[in-house]
Amino acid sequence: MHYYFVEITHTFGKAKYSWVTRHKVRASSARGALIRINRDSGLGFRSVGCDRYDSRSGATCAFITPWDDAEHGQLFRVSEDLA
Repeated sequence: MHYYFVEITHTFGKAKYSWVTRHKVRASSARGALIRINRDSGLGFRSVGCDRYDSRSGATCAFITPWDDAEHGQLFRVSEDLA
């Protein structure tokens, strides 16, 4: 199992980041992390390329990258509920 860093934010054509939630997700692959996020949020994210996943409504998007302690370890308010 690996850890993945997931950011969910709203969109208006592109990611806006006026609000964002950050999650540390434990999964065997990035696709597995996406499945966990879909199951827990109910938003139905789908890949649109470049590590970006848009929700069914198009109002939110998620970015999934491998967890890196040096890069992500210092961030505040990272939810570890899915770790």
